Amino acid sequence: MTNSTSTTEAPIRVRIAPSPTGDPHVGTAYIGLINYLYARQRNGKFVLRIEDTDRARFVATSEQEIFNSLRWLGLTWDEGPDLGGPYGPYRQSERTEIYREHVELLLTNGTAYRSFETPEELEALRQRQIAAKLPPRYDGAHRELSQAQIDAYLAEGRAYTVRLKVPAGDPAFTEFRDELRGVIRFEHSNVDDQVLMKSDGFPTYHLANVVDDHLMRITDVIRAEEWISSTPKHVLLYKAFGWEIPRFWHMPLLRNLDKSKISKRKNPVSLIYYRQAGFLPEAMINFLGLMGGGMPAPTTESTLAQPAAKQSETDIFTLPDMVARFDVKNIRLGGPVFDLTKLKWLNGEYIRALTPESFYAALRETILSDAYLQQIAPLVQTRIETLGEFGNLTHFLFADDIMPPAEVFVPKKSTPEETLAFAAEQLTVLEATDWTHEALEPALKKLGEEKQWSVKENFMLLRAILTGSTMSPPLLESMVVFGKSRTLDRVRRFLETQKKLAQTKK
Repeated sequence: MTNSTSTTEAPIRVRIAPSPTGDPHVGTAYIGLINYLYARQRNGKFVLRIEDTDRARFVATSEQEIFNSLRWLGLTWDEGPDLGGPYGPYRQSERTEIYREHVELLLTNGTAYRSFETPEELEALRQRQIAAKLPPRYDGAHRELSQAQIDAYLAEGRAYTVRLKVPAGDPAFTEFRDELRGVIRFEHSNVDDQVLMKSDGFPTYHLANVVDDHLMRITDVIRAEEWISSTPKHVLLYKAFGWEIPRFWHMPLLRNLDKSKISKRKNPVSLIYYRQAGFLPEAMINFLGLMGGGMPAPTTESTLAQPAAKQSETDIFTLPDMVARFDVKNIRLGGPVFDLTKLKWLNGEYIRALTPESFYAALRETILSDAYLQQIAPLVQTRIETLGEFGNLTHFLFADDIMPPAEVFVPKKSTPEETLAFAAEQLTVLEATDWTHEALEPALKKLGEEKQWSVKENFMLLRAILTGSTMSPPLLESMVVFGKSRTLDRVRRFLETQKKLAQTKK
């Protein structure tokens, strides 16, 4: 990646900053790869920071899954929560006092202010603006409170947030350079007085992001293009602190085949899913490296032997290949398509290039691992009479394409339409439920009671979707073993297939 606008001789430092709010996302790996390549090409540092200030959505196991998934892909970092480093701590929840100190600096120099409105008052303001067909935004009512008013509110013990004071005079805009797009300008009339510190004392993303990037000496902020609209707020914060502004690179978003933003409704987005489903890390990182067009134009070279004729052999790149050859000049700003068919082809190429010994080792590390088999065995031990029957009861835990016929998944008292509507409700519940037997059973039963589906019909439908049959080992225990990511993917694929079948019949 050619650095076109270097403003400093400081060593290159980049970062990714995922939030531990669920399964690690393919988008995190995609942006992580670009940052990794940029740093490795320049003998720079690649930093991993955990942005865990959103305590309402915090998932305790997510941080370790982020570590595991990135290492699975070969994306190793130089500094982070598990490694330490000179600019730690690298978890935002451990840096709250740092943010409070910096908020005080902004309050002192007049570039931020306290806002004492209650949530009810702000909601009433939002409703008035919606009724008037105005874009909902803060109206700046507490922007110029006198010190006496501020002291009175504080004496009352009234909670407050701290907001950025967007400049009201000339120039009436903020502009910054995007290294992929050139200069971008935002009128201040379209930039809200963003909350920097919440009433609970935790920073918002915007404040913590800027403070951390500065204190961790990040030279290049490489992130997804969805953050472009937030960048003027960040630029204003850098200026408010009197800090040097880093270079910004906003990568095009991953897209579904229909060009919509990649989402779990169209493609599996969990890295855990791809690992458990048997995708090789080399294929996954190769595939992500092709996103955005950063690799060189076709040549006759190929890392793997005899790639499929329908694909270009120049699609094959190892991680060292990418470090050597990735170039920002080749990036296309049109959204790269996350084509699962292409990924499967690529994965097949890597599988076929393995030696028999390596292929066996890959199987034993994933779907035939001791850990997986040890979880499955107790589910069927009391239900079989010969070891040969093991496969009869467990094939769905190893198969990729399970699709029950209507006579299996539609209960006698329901129509196909009613059944699919209830299956969609099941998916919503499963997405929001902790993946334990103790959590799944009451959540599904509660849904059945609300929708007047018996426990038998409720669980039988889910059993049919997951296993393709009305007979299986214990359902909830099987789901726990199969894993949340793969179970949700199977239900989504079932719903999408049935939707397409219904459309073809019209």
